[in-house]
Amino acid sequence: MTRGCTSIVAPGLAMLLPVAAGAGQVVGVTVTPHIMAPSMRYSRSRGGGPAARVQLFVKGPAMPGRFAGKTPAELLKSGDWAWHDTGAAVQAPVGALCVWTFNGKSERWSVGQAFSMEGDGLPATRVAIDAPLRWMSAVTFLASDGSASPDTLVVHMANEGSDPVTVTGLRLWLPRAGGGWQTLWPQKPVPVALRVPARDKGVVVKRLGRLPLTYCAVELTTSAGPLWAHLRIKREAFDISGGWVGDNVTKEPYLRLLSHLHVNTGHLGATPGYTDNPDLYRRFPLKLFNKLDPLATFDTDAWLPNIHAVEWLGEPQYGGGRPVPPQDVFDQLLPYRQARLATTVTHSEERIWRWYAGLSDYPHYDSYRVVAPSADQWRLYDRWGGKRLRWGAPLETIGDMCRSLRELNRPAPCAYWSQGPHDGWDGFDGRARRSPTPEELRSQAMHGLATRITSIYWFNLSLKSLMAFPDTWDAMTRIGREIRMLDDLYLTGDAYRFERLALPDGSPDWDLASIAAPDAALLFALDTRYVPDPKANVFQFGPPRTASFRFALPSRLRKPLDLFRVDADGIHPARWSATAAGVEITDERSQDGIYIATRDRNLRTKLEAKRLKAIAHEEAHPIGIAALKALLGPAKRD
Repeated sequence: MTRGCTSIVAPGLAMLLPVAAGAGQVVGVTVTPHIMAPSMRYSRSRGGGPAARVQLFVKGPAMPGRFAGKTPAELLKSGDWAWHDTGAAVQAPVGALCVWTFNGKSERWSVGQAFSMEGDGLPATRVAIDAPLRWMSAVTFLASDGSASPDTLVVHMANEGSDPVTVTGLRLWLPRAGGGWQTLWPQKPVPVALRVPARDKGVVVKRLGRLPLTYCAVELTTSAGPLWAHLRIKREAFDISGGWVGDNVTKEPYLRLLSHLHVNTGHLGATPGYTDNPDLYRRFPLKLFNKLDPLATFDTDAWLPNIHAVEWLGEPQYGGGRPVPPQDVFDQLLPYRQARLATTVTHSEERIWRWYAGLSDYPHYDSYRVVAPSADQWRLYDRWGGKRLRWGAPLETIGDMCRSLRELNRPAPCAYWSQGPHDGWDGFDGRARRSPTPEELRSQAMHGLATRITSIYWFNLSLKSLMAFPDTWDAMTRIGREIRMLDDLYLTGDAYRFERLALPDGSPDWDLASIAAPDAALLFALDTRYVPDPKANVFQFGPPRTASFRFALPSRLRKPLDLFRVDADGIHPARWSATAAGVEITDERSQDGIYIATRDRNLRTKLEAKRLKAIAHEEAHPIGIAALKALLGPAKRD
């Protein structure tokens, strides 16, 4: 080695030339392959094969130039890239780090390919777009005191390699006070002692002190080389939101109903008569979830605890009939990167949402499975013995889409718009009810929750829709109560395993999904043996049936000390036995079953206390039917 030069080895990266001291160098590459849910059915092409999202961690003074001999602008124009952030890049000082991201669109930028990279201050570099064997699958920031600024970091690491991996350190790279969000400086390394077996997952939980609400790089030191992630620091909380709540949000009877449903967030911004009414807003607070402009008004210490996220682009994949290009979405969200407010984008169509992967801090999607407009073609699903439906689609595809969005945007958390009691959808032949039944509503929500979303949004909770379908209120209340019981497990957990079970003839039976938290695992059995009622044209679930569910568990949770079933009514015993890889549960269920396997003998008591607290909240906000009817009025307007 020549004195004054260094060489680096990073996963997926090979240097062509030595690196002069003080020059820029690529110290890490993170590849997130595009995926497409094979269960989804469309009448249009998926627009080519999958590519990959690539993050380049560049240390020292360097600026991006050409990639495979072309500029980012040329790659956008040719359709090779969907979006990139190199136009916002700044040159980092010596010792600091910048992250350059691009999201491929053509197969030239898919797993298995490689590209040359040139830039000012950067030696000629060749980067392989390799399928990762190890990655950070979930990175979550939590606040131990519930404040807006987090102080705790939870990192889940996936090891799909054939050998165990030891994690020895964790380090954050953060902007300096008064500096820009792009320039990241190394913080003091935190020691870690974690062994992640082959084809398993491990978790690191560290209290780090108060963290700024900005972008960071997370570096894990492992025996297989460093792992990197780049994302916004946002305090994660499980929020339950509603669409179309703004028209009556100044009215106490309506706010009381929302609170009874455990709704703590609304798709609204500053609202005269509500957010500027201190007494009303204190008694019925809803976090804001809208454009939140101007930034100077909302990016304040006073507002931050009451903000869910910035969402104002609508559904850019549709764009009112003309899709908004992903690069335009990045450009419109760019001003928020310097602020402390997390952004979110409503994804609409799994067919192409891989092109929009990574654009926002907290992605979510909306797609509904009965009597609703949809991007997929419902009559193409051959799901019920040859019977094709125009009024509904397989409920379990909600989980398929959630998993797709999660894997495309990892390690960032995701949310989901779940189908609620919307009044107004027309044109679906053969079905009189223009909204989900309580069972259909619950099934869709549970398929989403089982994938480890960290917020749920009901579409919609307008007064008109709620009053049109009051039979859905109890279902939403029970789901909300269960979320309040289990929110710590959702927030600290990570999706672990998924399995789709079928009967001997190939017809659906159960979906099994798990979420692994540090000391417990949430285990979901979701009934897929429902059928379309031939007269009412609604999905119906059969009576409880005997079933055996085998769940794999991460090595740290095998041989649990306790296992039980939970629902809104309480904690229930379960018949179970330990297996070499996890547990086997025998039960009589239909619709769904939620089980918890844990090493914490006190978890039952903790969950019951949270359930009773949720019930007390419901009782403190009784529903006033007469007052709600009076608000609706004879014209039945929102």
